[in-house]
Amino acid sequence: MAVVLPKPEDDSQFRIEAIGSFREPRTRILKHDNTFAVLDSFGDIAGINGNPDGLYHEDTRFLSRLELRLNGDRPLLLSSNPAEDNSVLSFDLANPDTVAADGSVLHRELIYVNRQQYVWQRAYCELYMVRNYDVSPHVVAIGLRFAADFADIFEVRGQQRPERGQSSAELLSPDMVALRYRGLDAVERVTTLRFEPAPTQLDTTGALFVLKLAPGEWQRLALRVTCGAGGGESWGVRRYYRALREVRHDLRNSRDRAAQVTGSNTRFNELAGRSLSDLYILVTETEHGPYPFAGIPWYSTVFGRDGIITALMTLWLDPTIARGVLRFLAATQAVEIDRERDAEPGKILHEMRRGEMARLGEVPFGRYYGSVDATPLYVMLMGEYYARTGDIETVRALWPNALAALRWIDAYGDLDQDGFVEYDRQSATGLINQGWKDSADSIFHADGRLADGPIALCEVQAYVYGAKRHAAMLARALGDTAVAIRLDDEANVLRVRFEAAFWCDELSTYGLALDGAKRLCRVISSNAGHTLLTGIAEQSRAERVADTLLGMGCFSGWGIRTVARSAARYNPISYHNGSVWPHDNAMIALGLSRYGLKDAVLRVFTGLFQAASHWEPRRLPELFCGFARRRTAPTLYPVACAPQAWASACVFALVEACLGLQFDHQAGELRLNCPVLPGFLEDLQLRGLRLNGISADVLLHRISGEVAAATVTLHEGDLPLVITH
Repeated sequence: MAVVLPKPEDDSQFRIEAIGSFREPRTRILKHDNTFAVLDSFGDIAGINGNPDGLYHEDTRFLSRLELRLNGDRPLLLSSNPAEDNSVLSFDLANPDTVAADGSVLHRELIYVNRQQYVWQRAYCELYMVRNYDVSPHVVAIGLRFAADFADIFEVRGQQRPERGQSSAELLSPDMVALRYRGLDAVERVTTLRFEPAPTQLDTTGALFVLKLAPGEWQRLALRVTCGAGGGESWGVRRYYRALREVRHDLRNSRDRAAQVTGSNTRFNELAGRSLSDLYILVTETEHGPYPFAGIPWYSTVFGRDGIITALMTLWLDPTIARGVLRFLAATQAVEIDRERDAEPGKILHEMRRGEMARLGEVPFGRYYGSVDATPLYVMLMGEYYARTGDIETVRALWPNALAALRWIDAYGDLDQDGFVEYDRQSATGLINQGWKDSADSIFHADGRLADGPIALCEVQAYVYGAKRHAAMLARALGDTAVAIRLDDEANVLRVRFEAAFWCDELSTYGLALDGAKRLCRVISSNAGHTLLTGIAEQSRAERVADTLLGMGCFSGWGIRTVARSAARYNPISYHNGSVWPHDNAMIALGLSRYGLKDAVLRVFTGLFQAASHWEPRRLPELFCGFARRRTAPTLYPVACAPQAWASACVFALVEACLGLQFDHQAGELRLNCPVLPGFLEDLQLRGLRLNGISADVLLHRISGEVAAATVTLHEGDLPLVITH
């Protein structure tokens, strides 16, 4: 008899509906600070409803159309490539068979067009190089059609608005156009387009250049599109190149903070290089330091959970990211109760938006706190940051924020005082589920019934355990022994209660969650793998969890699914109920490494690496579908963000898990705990590992099976390497 599952309550009109695939046609991405662009494989911004293409600034689409035409036709695509550092996109195009501007027939592939694009300081900048490769002269018409809908990011995602503001357009000069929108929030948003040289024709919807090209002759055209006030200063080819040098210099300075990872496998090097470039294009400089925005296109803003997890996974690589995240989230920590924003004193931010809809309250995410796990994760990150760096001054400055977070955990996070942290939204428009799996149907019982709140997630209890252990360590470092003893005692009590309440012996794993009636959701899920991250699980049970998650029902061959195939709501093409999330797998791998389960770590690493090997560029997306592995490539999820911060960070977490890499700032030592290398790597080089102002390079190579030996190949100062097996 078929079981009919009830449709979950719509958690929000704000969910991303897959009305079109973000992956097809293949998209290209540019970003700098709060401005990013999404383009198609031709370098165009296609003005199509439901298409995420556009130039965005602070959650508003400032350009919704920019399409190049050659003699009125779309050119032929020859190639489309991002620079290795993501600084610039380059598109090679040629003419199809067409009629030239003077009426003559122009055969295909005689006119070459190169487009180079970057985003810098609130502006999209583009250079067109047009060259005639024929032995005869030609008159060529280069047309650009443009428009700005000033849609809020939630409108682009499909949210309907009953009213909108007023749009207008103005031709400012023979080389400049302004597109304007006065929103319902009384803010005027302006897009300024400036060309050099001045087009042959220009109006408020398009520009036309008529070029007379002798055999072998080429001409260059420059365009800058500025978001917001300004944009009227001079612009041209020279300034284009000058700004491009600044873009590359800025990215190079950011990347130079990070350790470098290379190995004996070309595809691995491509994945690691692309991941590093993606990470630093997403890292945005704020007044509090660098912060990794969550992902493009839908989440190019501050998310508390995403920023914390990204910082945790890259802490060994570049601890300045963690410091920026800690400082930003301290500055935005809630200080009062606000039910519309799910805010309570001490709670850490979930999401921050700056668009018109957020300003008007049409979406609750202007500054929204509906996240149950960001607060304990914040304290964990502070502890891990101190363990990595020994930066006691930053810890001392932020210790009041850690104490406020701990008070939230004990009071507002555990309103019924049963010892577990639960969530139940207070805002009618907020998120129903407030863990990292925040779809409305992601928390359910064995029979498929949705769990009623308040809900206590298994991984959140592990994070709380980790937060108290880390806070105890920090309290000792600050000289407060009494607080340290109390926190350690509370962590020990939580560990005992957790084992009693969440363990499912018949499933060989921890249950997904407790519902509002304290009934356990007996579902095999990846959430249980996160309990290994903080050490709350007993060793024997951790080993059983690992066996369960790496079994056929959970492991697709490419990675661990979010829920097992046995789950009532399993669906490999869902967002949270059967898909594979790289960051989820990486966090599980870190937990497996903690318990010495290196064979399981290698299986996870190998599966994700082989998945990424099928994709061009070598990039792990936010998630992909959980179908069982077959000879073809893994199936992409239609609206997954790519690049996405914690997906970009996960390859570095997997390296850390394999090597058991630790930094002991007190002893001044690098440590490797039972280091292993996956089968696709014969050796691995880590360059620029920094501790206490000292730098070292380490070379690892496999010596027996997966076991690795290590050698310090270069060091500046005394930085011992300690290896345990």
